[in-house]
Amino acid sequence: MQETEKSVLIEYLGNHPIIRIIDFLLENRLFDYSKKQIAEGSGIGRLTLFKYWNKLDKTNIVKVSRIFGKTKLYKLNEESPVVKKIIELELTLADMASKEILESKKSTETKHPIPA
Repeated sequence: MQETEKSVLIEYLGNHPIIRIIDFLLENRLFDYSKKQIAEGSGIGRLTLFKYWNKLDKTNIVKVSRIFGKTKLYKLNEESPVVKKIIELELTLADMASKEILESKKSTETKHPIPA
């Protein structure tokens, strides 16, 4: 994600590391990642990831999806009631944001109509 692009979660809930981690995992639900990859994909440092990881683990927001050797891969735990609510929130916020954009475009077109 580019610096100028913000997801609806980050836009509405802020740029906190936990929000960034959840947002990264939400946007990439089909795949699983190592902690290092999650930190990089979230745009946070590994130390920051480790600082907040226990909260994500204890609330069952993340789960181990695969283990090979010493490496564990993680995914968003979509079976968790907390994650289900986060997904619902994201969808609601995205719907609100899209309506705001449409309203903004309509008011711009009304003020500055395109000549025929």
